[in-house]
Amino acid sequence: MKVAVMKLKLYAPWVHSLKEKRMVVKSILAKIRNKFQISAAEVEDQDIHQSIVIGVAAIVPHSAQADRVMDEILHFTEENTEAEIVAEEREIR
Repeated sequence: MKVAVMKLKLYAPWVHSLKEKRMVVKSILAKIRNKFQISAAEVEDQDIHQSIVIGVAAIVPHSAQADRVMDEILHFTEENTEAEIVAEEREIR
């Protein structure tokens, strides 16, 4: 059993308030959770308007599947938000 952990940093230049950011973050998190049945949360920069940092974690049977799941989450996030992904960190434990 492996735990796949990924942190995505997104940049949303059109967001000018925390209320706008909250709507964007809630939408992204709900879509990721519903599609992949994994844990996802905003993990950093909660008070910075245009910066969104999302952490996801999934339990998988082996490393190959961990890589595949993280690739799918990254692609899905790119397709389902206007925010630009500026950084990505992955870890398999």
